[in-house]
Amino acid sequence: MENKKTCLYEKHVALGALVSPFGGFDMPIQYNDIVTEHNAVRQAVGVFDVSHMGEVAVTGNDAEKFVNYIFTNDIKGAPLGKIYYGMMCLETGGVVDDLLVYKRGENNFFLVINAGNIDKDVAWILKQAEAFDVFVDHQSDYYGEIAVQGPEAEAAVEEILNISCKELEFYTFKTLEISTADGKETIIVSRTGYTGEDGFEIYASHSLTNSYWDKLVDAGVQPCGLGCRDTLRFEVGLPLYGDELSEEITPIMASLGIFVKTDKEAFIGKSVLAEQKANGVSKKIVGIELADKAIPRHGYNVLNAEGEVIGEVTTGYNSISTGKSVCMALIDSQYAKLDTPVQVQIRKKVFPGKVVKKQFYKKSYK
Repeated sequence: MENKKTCLYEKHVALGALVSPFGGFDMPIQYNDIVTEHNAVRQAVGVFDVSHMGEVAVTGNDAEKFVNYIFTNDIKGAPLGKIYYGMMCLETGGVVDDLLVYKRGENNFFLVINAGNIDKDVAWILKQAEAFDVFVDHQSDYYGEIAVQGPEAEAAVEEILNISCKELEFYTFKTLEISTADGKETIIVSRTGYTGEDGFEIYASHSLTNSYWDKLVDAGVQPCGLGCRDTLRFEVGLPLYGDELSEEITPIMASLGIFVKTDKEAFIGKSVLAEQKANGVSKKIVGIELADKAIPRHGYNVLNAEGEVIGEVTTGYNSISTGKSVCMALIDSQYAKLDTPVQVQIRKKVFPGKVVKKQFYKKSYK
């Protein structure tokens, strides 16, 4: 089956981007090189096409009750304009997807889901919704989305939208009415990010998304591909679905228990996750730093000091911001304590390392 293309695909081709399949879409991996783009976000500002992400609106009399039932975080009584991060889980505690929930109004929520999970997620949400008085509207085909990330992101967004972002706090959003040649359009501007830097997301129609992209690139903002999106999120310990979260890796195993509110009313997976929170788990996601410059990759074995396999790497790089060879790995919990000596098998050689915090680089949110 042919991959989908975002509304900015032609822009990427014109800019000479290296395009590759990701999550069912043909996406830009890099424009110049990953290091240049990574450093632009750490030091100045970069713009990403994230139009491949999925959007689902949930409205109706039971919308708050329903979203709280399928979501591990607690949105009951949430203020308007607030965003919550959390997971949708199976009864087993495994993760259907991690997502953002935007509260747009009383019983009006906007869910942002991962590209590779869109079809699965929407089918699962619709199935769960059958028992509730809600309307689920899959809106992924309407929205384009760009992410503007870096210490100079605020100034860049203010310039193209002609707004002040000062009152837009971390994990909040606002809607704006934009005048266009065809009338008025509503867009969403949020302040979250997936890079460890200050950042904004703009959700808009395809035509407006193209216009904002052009304005940013024309103003000198570095276009960035998914290659550096991965190196940036990895350095600050943010998970990627399919690597650090999956139907086999629960939020507690991923050390994301802070986003699992087991003291709220019933939600899918609550009993298993509450038990794991109380009594621990057999495996955990940890950070590992190697003594050598060898690069640990996804799927490589992690060994204990005696050479026995205790887990495997989920994501690994030579960190661009720190210069260290580091990885996140799912390992037996008995070895998860900080400074525990471990080894990573890279092809036929074994490299010594130790368990460290999985936030390898300090976040710089506003």
